[in-house]
Amino acid sequence: MAVAPGPSPRAQSAGFWLYWAHLLTLFGIAISNILLGATIILSPWLGRREVLRCRRNRWILVALGAYAALLGVSIATSVEPATSVRAITEVFNLATLWLALLLVAGEREVRRIVDAVILLGTAQSGIGLLQYLAAGGFQLDQRIRGSLSHYMTFSGILLLAGLLLCAQLASRSHPGGRFGWRWMALVPINVALFGSLTRSAWVGLAAGLVVLLIFGRRRLLLAGAGTAVLVVISFLPHQAVMQRVTSIFDLSDAANYDRLCMAYAGWEMIRERPLLGQGPQMVQERYPIYRHPTAPRYSVPHLHNSYLQLAAERGLPSLLAMLALVVVSLRRAWRDFRRQGGRSGPRADLYVGIFCSLAGFLVAGLFEDNWNDTEVQRIVLFLLALPFCLGQSRATVGEESEVSEESTPPPTCQHSLRHLRVRN
Repeated sequence: MAVAPGPSPRAQSAGFWLYWAHLLTLFGIAISNILLGATIILSPWLGRREVLRCRRNRWILVALGAYAALLGVSIATSVEPATSVRAITEVFNLATLWLALLLVAGEREVRRIVDAVILLGTAQSGIGLLQYLAAGGFQLDQRIRGSLSHYMTFSGILLLAGLLLCAQLASRSHPGGRFGWRWMALVPINVALFGSLTRSAWVGLAAGLVVLLIFGRRRLLLAGAGTAVLVVISFLPHQAVMQRVTSIFDLSDAANYDRLCMAYAGWEMIRERPLLGQGPQMVQERYPIYRHPTAPRYSVPHLHNSYLQLAAERGLPSLLAMLALVVVSLRRAWRDFRRQGGRSGPRADLYVGIFCSLAGFLVAGLFEDNWNDTEVQRIVLFLLALPFCLGQSRATVGEESEVSEESTPPPTCQHSLRHLRVRN
């Protein structure tokens, strides 16, 4: 009996470039949304659906499905379902993860998308530095944001792009030789990140660099030391930056105390409804009910903590599902990193980039609701899929294999990819 072959190489290539473009165009979320929508609609003709049944990809899809299902449950059981139903649009965003499994295969394609994220960060940093020059300095009331709608989104993208870039520069495995434009991008991304005056991103950067030091090589010391010197020299004259740095650990700082009050309110919301939460979009609506009596603000848009926000809105099971996505991805990345030679492996920069960028994102999430930031979340969803994309191959549909330690797909995927062949 004949089995229909998968999409042609040309169709698969079109699917990949559509996916690539939706991440590169995050500078304009409307454009990115159009491209993501087109990719979803065309995905049955562009991607190999068999890879979604691959045993290797099972647990990341289970975690994603659980997270999406719990979103639906939290909407249905919300204290105000009519308000919470607007959060259903996050399902559209979550497509970034499963589409990566469907459309991105092998090292070459993964590197192209990582480079797109770095290019996005570089372009945004350039726009942000022009805004700095126009404003005559870094100011809290005129914080640079690139072409994005919010300075938190700006700093979140620069954080991920900067850590991915540092992982490349610190590794010998990257095939880009002397890295060319990547070295030139290092300084503007980091200068603009500090210029955003976003303390949560600074703390995330520090966490990511610690992870990078654990996995990196001596080259990191040179790259890191040079960048640090340039950044310090750049910011020494700027009083606003130094005040933000010194206020990070100051509990008497008004913004820090406000975050403590948000944490108190979030914990009260969780205690009342630990399994189902108050409902998506309901934290802002119900914050005045749970706020601490001494809280500086009567109302807040969110709790400035991704984990408290998710648990308060949707319950602890939803928080566990989100963390399961991270754990499953990091476990796969760690196993493949070790199996392929660790720091000396041919893809070490990609695996180390996953480790340090997710570490930076997770630590920054303690002080900012970055998980619910659409542009940042899409990049993170791709990073969660990255180790699984590296374990896939297009060899069975006519392209040269790029996968795994040599040129064959991992054994766990053979049974799924075998169905792509035409049999009698």
